[in-house]
Amino acid sequence: MKINKSRLYEIIFEADTKAGRFFDLSLIILILLSILIVLMDSIPPVHEKYSMLLRITEWIITLLFTIEYMMRIYVVDKPVRYILSFYGIIDLMAILPGLIVFIFPGAQSLLVIRAVRLLRVFRILKFSRYTSAGRMLMIALYRSREKILMFISVVITLVVIFGTIMYLVEGEESGFTSIPVSIYWAVVTLTTVGYGDLAPVTGLGQFLASVVMIMGYAIIAVPTGIVTSEMIRTSDRSNTQVCSNCMFDKHDNDAKFCKKCGMKLDLHPDPEPSF
Repeated sequence: MKINKSRLYEIIFEADTKAGRFFDLSLIILILLSILIVLMDSIPPVHEKYSMLLRITEWIITLLFTIEYMMRIYVVDKPVRYILSFYGIIDLMAILPGLIVFIFPGAQSLLVIRAVRLLRVFRILKFSRYTSAGRMLMIALYRSREKILMFISVVITLVVIFGTIMYLVEGEESGFTSIPVSIYWAVVTLTTVGYGDLAPVTGLGQFLASVVMIMGYAIIAVPTGIVTSEMIRTSDRSNTQVCSNCMFDKHDNDAKFCKKCGMKLDLHPDPEPSF
C-alpha cells in the first residue's frame, strides 16, 4: 500500500482534520504518560518495585516518539530545516536520552547518564504544539518578545541600581557584604519573594526597601499585561497551518500563502464542527 505523503503531512502537522486531532491527542497522552513515568521513577519505593515495568514502558514510548520523529522528517519538503527548527530540536531531545540509555544499558549508574535520562522531562515542551491554547500562548510570547526583553532590561537596571545603593547604605555589618549580594537582595525584594535572609537595619535602608517592595507589585503586572494583550490579538488570527517549506506556523486564519516564504499553504477544511 503506497503511503500518500501529502495526506501523512496533513495528519502529522495539521490539527484541523479528524485524523490530525486524533494524532495530536495520542501524542498528548504519550507525553503525559512519559512525564508521569519520569516522576514515578524518581520515587525510591516505586523504582525498587516497578523499575522493570517503568523501563519497558519508557522504551516503548521512546520507540513511538522515534517513529514520530522519523515520519516528520520524511513528510517535510526540507528535512534539515525541520531538524534545526525549535520543535525539531525539542522532538530530538525527547527521544535522545532514551536512545542513549537503551544503547548503553550498562552505563545507567553513571551520573551523567542519569542526568541525560532526566532530560526526558523536556517532552513536556512538546505539549504546547498539540493544544490550541499552547499554540496561542507561544505565538503571543513570540510577538511580545521585544517588549518583554525591554521590560527585563529595565528590571535588571533597577536591581543593579537598588542593590548598589543598598550596599552603600547598609554595608557589610548588616550582611550586605558585596554588590552582587546586595543585587540578590534587590531581586528577592523586587519580586516580592522575601526570603528574609537579608534585611536592612538602618532607617534609610528600610525606606529604600519599602520603595522596592511597592515597585515590585507594580512590576509584576507589566509582563502579564503585555502577554495578555498579544493573546487577545492572537486568538482571532492564528490557525494550525504549518508551511511545509519553512515550517512557519504563525499564520492568520484567512491566510492562503505563507507570510514568511510565500509558499501556498495546504488548506484542508474540516466539514465536521470542531469543539
